[in-house]
Amino acid sequence: MKVLVINCGSSSLKYQVLDMTNEVLECKGLVERIGMDGSIITHEKIGMDKFVLETPMEDHKAAIGHVLDAIQDPEHGVVKDMSEIGAVGHRVVHAGEKFAESVLIDDEVIKALEECVELAPLHNPPNLLGIAACRELMPNTPMVGVFDTAFHQTMPPESYIYAIPYEYYEKHGIRRYGFHGTSHKYVAERASDILNVNLDDLKIITCHLGNGASVSAIKRGKCIDTSMGFTPLEGLVMGTRSGDIDPAIVTFIREKENLDQGVANEILNKKSGVLGISGVSSDFRDLEAAAEEGNERALLALKVFAHKVRFYIGAYIAEMNGVDAIVFTAGVGENDIGMRDIICNDLGNLGIKLDLVKNKVRGKETIISRDDSRVKILLIPTNEELMIARDTYNIVNA
Repeated sequence: MKVLVINCGSSSLKYQVLDMTNEVLECKGLVERIGMDGSIITHEKIGMDKFVLETPMEDHKAAIGHVLDAIQDPEHGVVKDMSEIGAVGHRVVHAGEKFAESVLIDDEVIKALEECVELAPLHNPPNLLGIAACRELMPNTPMVGVFDTAFHQTMPPESYIYAIPYEYYEKHGIRRYGFHGTSHKYVAERASDILNVNLDDLKIITCHLGNGASVSAIKRGKCIDTSMGFTPLEGLVMGTRSGDIDPAIVTFIREKENLDQGVANEILNKKSGVLGISGVSSDFRDLEAAAEEGNERALLALKVFAHKVRFYIGAYIAEMNGVDAIVFTAGVGENDIGMRDIICNDLGNLGIKLDLVKNKVRGKETIISRDDSRVKILLIPTNEELMIARDTYNIVNA
């Protein structure tokens, strides 16, 4: 079966087609500037040069129409007609408490996801637009929803309940949800395969470190805690997000700076993190270059980021009463040799020993811990699209 994976943003759309007989990626692409001037689709059939087309796309339906044209193109496509696509897997950011696993999409699922829009107002609406467009253009093809929040639904109440009046949880669903779940699940399963140990016998800490970043504690294959919370703002210091702060800071800043409603939230989401500390950039490559040139704030930003990751690693070791493996993934986790070194430094007493030679690698699936390290340290490039395709394939077959 061939599966089309769709990941819709507000003005962009990423897609892949995978042959799930042997889990081979056949093509991938990106649509940008949907509903704007200069709409463009960049399509790549694996093994061929990229094909770029600039054409008006007024909405997500038009964008997905161009995606379907591209994957059927005689030269650049991978199917002769859409009957070869057995299912479509949709990434959906927020499913609240409604779904603890991926599901076949029907009208009831759509209704449930619409009820979660207020929990993810920037992400769920374009996700729903993508689903609606595909259902209209491919009415006979089964659709599956794969949720960023689903993997974290195994957390116990003590991990997800906030210490605020309980009625706010009951009335408004205010609790920790966690995100990046598809990535955390994928790399945990890959770690189990690489170590040749049953996932049910492992305690794993997965570090999804990118411009958005989160850490999860995975015990016997189930997430028991994660750093992101009610929104992706909580947890680690990130590219432009503050992560954990004293909540009183919000009202203090609003009063001192005389800010309008919503401005403080924008500052914490878009102007904070390593960008806010350094004043240089949210890109870790820029920060490292600036730090090497003697920029003390850039160096401080890197240290603060590493400190917070170590903080969560230590907390989750305590919560799980030990750890067997730590996994680094996503843009920074996969590619930043220096950051992995800083994070793992001085963790030797916890049995975590990084091999400085093995660590000199980027974007490659490998073990980077020393032979005498009690805890295995792994670098595993994430593959959320493959995880979505797997869930889609398994659900439709079932």
